[in-house]
Amino acid sequence: MNDSSRGAPQGAGYWSAPEMGGAPAGPAHDVHGAQQTRPMPIVPDVPDAGRDADDRDDRNRDAARVSGPLFRDEEPQEPMSTPLPSPPPKKRAGRDLRAAIGVGVGLGALVVGSLFIVKAVFVGVVVLAVVVGLWELTSRLKERKGINAPLVPLAVGGAAMVVAGYVREAEGAWVAMALTALAVLVWRMTEPPEGYLKDVTAGVFAVFYVPFLATFVAMMLTADDGAWRVLTFLLLTVVSDTGAYAVGWRFGTHKLAPRISPGKTREGLFGAVGFAMVAGALCMEFLIDGGSWWQGLLMGLAVAASATLGDLGESMIKRDLGIKDMGTLLPGHGGIMDRLDSLLPSAPVVWLLLVLFVGSG
Repeated sequence: MNDSSRGAPQGAGYWSAPEMGGAPAGPAHDVHGAQQTRPMPIVPDVPDAGRDADDRDDRNRDAARVSGPLFRDEEPQEPMSTPLPSPPPKKRAGRDLRAAIGVGVGLGALVVGSLFIVKAVFVGVVVLAVVVGLWELTSRLKERKGINAPLVPLAVGGAAMVVAGYVREAEGAWVAMALTALAVLVWRMTEPPEGYLKDVTAGVFAVFYVPFLATFVAMMLTADDGAWRVLTFLLLTVVSDTGAYAVGWRFGTHKLAPRISPGKTREGLFGAVGFAMVAGALCMEFLIDGGSWWQGLLMGLAVAASATLGDLGESMIKRDLGIKDMGTLLPGHGGIMDRLDSLLPSAPVVWLLLVLFVGSG
């Protein structure tokens, strides 16, 4: 816009052009009137040029922070430091280790004390373990599956089987087992027929699984060195479990049977075999009359296999029932059945191998 467009000099009139928005054509107005009647031009707000430049600089700097330096000689902003990955969590035992050790030591003292003081007292300990184990098993079957395996004939017959095995050995154990199974069939007849087959099937299974296998411990005790045979059986099973736990916890990476027991590993199985074979060689050489170290190696291998299978077998039962433990009587261990799982199937294995290696005497 030039100066002529702003208006005429003071003291002179002017003719306003229509397109300039002034007064219509006519005589000239005085300067004062023209100044009073001339409309002010409407000028749109124009941003300040200097401010626009500053805003552009700010935007450029913001973009540089995100996408990189705007110019070559501009130093890039130092990237944010990536946090270091946290170290992997340490492996922890799934149970209260102190409670487990305390309960294990207490049970060991009870078993060993009764074993070497009075054999009959040890038989009573086995009977008590069998009855409690049957109670846990039948209770879980009823709670989780609605299976009513009759506890009374199972408990009475199971106790009789252990005592018969100690008194009459294998012959007495077989007869007591047959009578107990028959008692289960008859006892269940006092209730409605619905579910009879599944109830008696579970009852007969319980007869075999708990008291019959435990009877072999009582039969081991009948030999002249029976206390040492039972001690060998207990040591091999406990050492096998300990070796599996220790090696598997420290080195275990390859699952043994993930669908049955996700915590067990092949490395743990190798640990069980190694520990049990060493313990077997020592026990057969120093505890069993007429035993030899190589026999102990074979026995340790067999016990590691039977203990692992027994543990997996009960894990299968518990997985089918949808439970973690069979009971809560033993802090850090679960129930009685959770401690008998590897002992029960190992009892007939040790009894048989001892009979083959050194006789039944």
